[in-house]
Amino acid sequence: MTVAAIAVAVVVLADRHSSSHRPESATATSPKPAQLPRKQPKALVPAGGGGVDRRYAVDLSKPDLVSLRFRKAPRAGLLFDVRSGQVLWRRYPTRRLPIASLTKMMTALVVVEQKGPRDRVAITRQAVKAPGSAVGVLPKGKTVQLETLLNGLLLVSGNDAAIALAQHIGGSVKTFVLAMNQRAAQLGLSCTHFTTPNGLQDRGNYSCPADLAALARADLAHHRIRRIARRDHAVLRFPIKGGHLFLYNNNPLIRAHYPGVTGLKTGYTDKSGRSIVTTVKHGRLELGVVLLHSEDPSTQARKLFSRGFRVLRAG
Repeated sequence: MTVAAIAVAVVVLADRHSSSHRPESATATSPKPAQLPRKQPKALVPAGGGGVDRRYAVDLSKPDLVSLRFRKAPRAGLLFDVRSGQVLWRRYPTRRLPIASLTKMMTALVVVEQKGPRDRVAITRQAVKAPGSAVGVLPKGKTVQLETLLNGLLLVSGNDAAIALAQHIGGSVKTFVLAMNQRAAQLGLSCTHFTTPNGLQDRGNYSCPADLAALARADLAHHRIRRIARRDHAVLRFPIKGGHLFLYNNNPLIRAHYPGVTGLKTGYTDKSGRSIVTTVKHGRLELGVVLLHSEDPSTQARKLFSRGFRVLRAG
């Protein structure tokens, strides 16, 4: 099959977000953009209602079942049972650190809780100009199906997709970020704060392993996120010449064909280092790993998964 435009994210260990490092993206010649209708910002009410929802919180009260030391340990990390929230291994589980594109886990959660997959999202100049990792061929002035942008958000960590989705859902990026922080408070994520929908800004944008594990559990409770996050790639209809968009998952475990990967997100900036939240399902067991500022998140995650599944099966 021949297509005229292919959006391929460069497969790297973690998505690069520094404004000085922008991955190459395919470009396409599109018709003259249509004039976008003006939309008035609207108040965004996060899902979850009143009070704190602790259904997805992980349990830090019990001793770890897994003992594992790394020669170059991550600055913080966690191994947990996705279904029960049981913590199997921890390293500074409440240490606040920059999280780069792990931010998009909350962006995705707010999106799926607010809008359906067939919504049409207007592509603005601000979205197209977003620096860093990107889908790269968003057609300015046109509309794109929301679920296509959600794929671009989670598979190739598109900063442009994050901006477009935030503007569509919140009316403005600022309003959407406010909703992200409100949702974090509702989920009891006490060491988490967001300043952008894409994680490109480190200052004021942080979380900790315990909160990210809870957020991963909340994400995976939604079939739309789970379906996308486990994909190796996606081929989607797209309003560019050729008519299709090709996206490849940059999760290093998926790229290495590690069995049973179900998600979820990578992140990188100079301050956050290489970070990952990834989940794997073997049989009835599903485990998750959070690693923040890791020298080698792929290798360290594999070691944690191997030890964790072994301990649970033996028990």
